[in-house]
Amino acid sequence: MSSRTKDKAIALVAHNEKKNALLEWAKTNREELMKHRLIGTTNTSRLLNSVLEMNVESFGHGPSGGDILLAAKILQNEVDKLIFFVDLQNPHGHEHDIQTLIRTATINNVPIALNPATATLIIYECKQ
Repeated sequence: MSSRTKDKAIALVAHNEKKNALLEWAKTNREELMKHRLIGTTNTSRLLNSVLEMNVESFGHGPSGGDILLAAKILQNEVDKLIFFVDLQNPHGHEHDIQTLIRTATINNVPIALNPATATLIIYECKQ
């Protein structure tokens, strides 16, 4: 594993309604994910760590500022890729934070996956 892979991370985030989808996707792609440093919001990392025995570092609860903390990590060049399974069917009280996170990743050229198909593409195809 290169030092670059160790320095940067794949961020894993999922709204509550999408956590099962992320869990299933991570189960399918666990071997590839384990090659990377993984970070995630509190509940997402807890779920992946307990069910799949992964080593996802927790950095904060999404609705309590976790999305902003992740945006800061992007600005500090600590995130290589962002996988964020979003629930577009329900409103979220921290919608502004979510948009800030997506905007920050976009402006800083960090690949973003918002669903399983693009998540698979960026972990296997996008070599930054």
